[in-house]
Amino acid sequence: MNGAKLDQTDIAILRILQRDASLSQRELAEMVNLSQNACWRRITILREAGLILNQSMMLNRKLLGLGLVVFVMLKTRHHSVDWLEKFRRHVSTIPEVVDFYRIGGDYDYFLKVITNDMDSYDDVYQRLISKVELDSVTSYFAMEAIEEQRPLPL
Repeated sequence: MNGAKLDQTDIAILRILQRDASLSQRELAEMVNLSQNACWRRITILREAGLILNQSMMLNRKLLGLGLVVFVMLKTRHHSVDWLEKFRRHVSTIPEVVDFYRIGGDYDYFLKVITNDMDSYDDVYQRLISKVELDSVTSYFAMEAIEEQRPLPL
């Protein structure tokens, strides 16, 4: 199933679930004008097609003491498949790294790190550089989250 095969009801279901996956089947069905069974069948098809990956809750990071967001830009001289796999495995062991991208441009990788404070970030930094050789690490510290974890634009 791809975007061309989604009808307006499928798109409505996905939009609603992105904002609140805790809705009951009945509530969701009412919102998209379907019976509960028809709504359940559509959700099942969307899951089987890989469009719905999981269900999760958004947590208030500040109330959990995770007030520091850092965007980390990395450069490396290494571009082999083996190095990338080692780097990928290493970064995946650092739970504070919540987003991890290989990018084009002046930098090679982009990480989004969420942690308690500057001391905690320094610990993340030390773990990050401990296992793989990097050419440069540039960190940008978020001063304010204007919008976070926005839904996909369907």
